[in-house]
Amino acid sequence: MEISILGAGSWSTAIAYLLSEKYDVLMYARNPEDTEFINNNHKNRKYLKDFDLPKNIKATSDIQKLFKNRFIVNGIPTQSTRSVIKEFKTYFNKENVYVNLSKGLELESHNRISEIFYQELGKDNSYAILSGPSHAEEVIKKMPTAIVCASNDLKLAKEIQEIFNSDWFRVYTSEDLVGVELGGAIKNTLAFGIGILDGLGYGDNTKAAVITRGINEMNRLLEKFNADPKTLNGLAGVGDLIVTATSINSRNYRTGLLIGQGKNMQDAINEVNMVVEGIPTTKALNQLANQYNLDLPITKEIYKILYENKDPNDSVASLMGRTLKSEF
Repeated sequence: MEISILGAGSWSTAIAYLLSEKYDVLMYARNPEDTEFINNNHKNRKYLKDFDLPKNIKATSDIQKLFKNRFIVNGIPTQSTRSVIKEFKTYFNKENVYVNLSKGLELESHNRISEIFYQELGKDNSYAILSGPSHAEEVIKKMPTAIVCASNDLKLAKEIQEIFNSDWFRVYTSEDLVGVELGGAIKNTLAFGIGILDGLGYGDNTKAAVITRGINEMNRLLEKFNADPKTLNGLAGVGDLIVTATSINSRNYRTGLLIGQGKNMQDAINEVNMVVEGIPTTKALNQLANQYNLDLPITKEIYKILYENKDPNDSVASLMGRTLKSEF
């Protein structure tokens, strides 16, 4: 069997490497030069470029070719997902299964990836998401990793579980698509906050407080949209927050760290030199909080730092000066 991967970024490359142990892989790269480099040199010249790729990983710049395979793994960033689906929707058929790797909420619409998928392709098409604590840099080194596959179709989730599972990559299943997608979105925003705190030089007490109260905000968000509360305590909730908020491998944490050290948002993004999903998601979450009157104070302060140029130290003061109340 051959599996298609839509995208050639770091996570797509790591997943291609994982799948290549059992299957042939066809990666889509928009730039023909990137395609040629992968096919001729068996390396990705932009991401994880120090790693050799097995020869059964091929690349193409013809998006139509992907759809001869049943499984289409999506590594396209959230904000580009709708336009890419519109581009390929004439090739997508009922036999195809869309397995999403991206995390976040679409700006303006506040839609999750599954909502975008169903709006563009119809409810009767097959969708699943893989989410959880998983740095591409560690997966490609075969470091033990555990994630969750969520789908409204449990039978499909179990099939994907079998495909992706390996000796060093363990996959669990979930039917809570909403909770897994929302958890994967808000944890990126909270990771920014932790990065900013480290950049400012605050200590472990401060970090622990923001992580813990951030989990409380995750709970409010998931509860508002009727997600399963157990998801918060799972790999797509607390698990993903831990890895994203505490590691230099996290592009969201790293961007926050640079902002805390005094760089503006654009300079921080340029230095990280990767798509930072948490930035537009923070804006979408702030809009969502305003729309539904959700109390997400940490998220709101991170929004103000990113989009209103609020001094991060002033945001810390605002959070510490809030009205006193019971913890729960």
